[in-house]
Formats: sequence, structure tokens, C-alpha cells
Amino acid sequence: MNAAKKGLGRGLSALFGDIEKKSASNRTEINKIPIADLQRNKYQPRTKFSEDKLNELSSSIKENGVIQPIAVRSNKYDPGKFEIVAGERRWLAAQKAGLNEVPVVVLDVDDQKSLEIAIVENVQRQDLNIIEEAKGYQRLAKEFGYDHEKISKFMSKSRSHISNTMRLLSLPEDIIGLLEEEKLTAGQARPLIGMPNASEIAENIVMKKVAARDVESLVKGKKGSKKNDKIEDPNISFVRNEIESKLGLTVQIINRKNNSGKIVINYKSLDQFDHISKKLRK
Repeated sequence: MNAAKKGLGRGLSALFGDIEKKSASNRTEINKIPIADLQRNKYQPRTKFSEDKLNELSSSIKENGVIQPIAVRSNKYDPGKFEIVAGERRWLAAQKAGLNEVPVVVLDVDDQKSLEIAIVENVQRQDLNIIEEAKGYQRLAKEFGYDHEKISKFMSKSRSHISNTMRLLSLPEDIIGLLEEEKLTAGQARPLIGMPNASEIAENIVMKKVAARDVESLVKGKKGSKKNDKIEDPNISFVRNEIESKLGLTVQIINRKNNSGKIVINYKSLDQFDHISKKLRK
């Protein structure tokens, strides 16, 4: 087991350990509740589940039942219902197996802790595709004010991994779709960030099955073939990454020939705008 996995394992244990200490009176036994009373976690980073793996788990559940209880929390907006914190795959497989109720443990956790547990559980099992992972980190940054350094420490992953993973979200939607479908790897897609003809190159990579190690050369060739293509200065890239790390938002730096320019910070809500304002006032 490598260091990263050990770190993630300790992180998940620590999360549940903290919860147990805070809510021992609320989490003393395993209960069985109707499947219909469970709801998907709104903070679940996974958007797709392998049908084959679900069928395998469903077959196992038919034979042995749900061995590991599903972690849930009460839905304060829908009394009597419970939101899944960890174990959505077991819930889906139990439905396929025809079960009417499943074992659960009820946790007393807030939205932030629910997201933290969901991300750690899935990354630890390597169940997330790279875009689901990136969006999970993005939510920690945007909704709970995590910077890249804090995400890095929490997930026991390098800061560069966190930053590079989140930067994939700046790619065009069609390339993000290829990453979600796992037709393109992060290593193949990363050199395309900032390329004006990224979608065209991505199609060629998929069609010709270009290896990740060869994409860099392909991209350099495309850059050299078009005089008007702009290559971002490494120093500007570094500064942009630093600003994105601090804010947890996508940033564009436009540098002109006379070294004047502008910095554009993209936000999608008033909450994000307030987050930027607070950061700038510090």
C-alpha cells in the first residue's frame, strides 16, 4: 500500500472517529430502514456507476445480504427520509437484488463533513473518474473555502495533483465528456489546456490512440504550425495557478506585448463573489 492510500485510509478513519466522538449517543446501533426512505447524497461526487459491477454486487447481496451498513444522515428538509453519506453503490445494488430494507448507521454530520466523507471514500477506492474527482475538489474549494493546500493535506495527495486535476475543468465541455467516458486520460488531456484548437486535437488523440507521452509533441507541433496560436508564458502559468489555488476559482491572465494586461476571475454566484471579496480584503 503506497503512502497516498495510507493517508486516505487514516483520513476516512479520522472522519468517522470524529463523528463517533461527537455523536456517540446518536450512533449506537445498526438499524434497518426501508430502501424507499433513502435518498442520494447531493454531495456524492460520482455520477456514473459501472452496470457490470452493480450486477456483481447485487448477486452477492442476494446471497449474503448487505454486510456493511450504509452510512446515512437525517434529511432535515424531508422528515422521515435519510440521505446517504457513504454506500450509494450498496443501496443501488440492494434495489437490484429486490431488497425492501437495508442496514444503516445514522450519522450526525453537516454538509461539509458529508462531502468530505463521500470524496475520501470514493478516491480511496479509486472509484471516481478524473472529472468526478476534480469536481469534488472544486466543491470543497467553492462551497467550503478550501484552498489547494488544504485539499492536498486533507486528501494526502500532492498540491500539484490537486491543482492539475482541477485545471482539467477549464477544458472545453466535449473534452470533459471524453474524460468522463474514459476515452481520454488526464495525461492525454492536460497538454490541451489553453489550446485554441483543443477539441480538434482531442479527436485526433482518441481516433489515432495517441499515447499520453506523445501528446506533448503533437501539441507542440500544432502550436508551431499556427503563428497566431498563443503559448502561455511559464511565469504567467505559475502565477495563474497560484491565484487559482488561493481562490479555488478559474482565473485567466491576459498579457499583452507591452506587458500590460488584465486578470479575469470567473465566478458563477454571489456566494463565490463574496468569497473573492473576503479573500482580497485579507
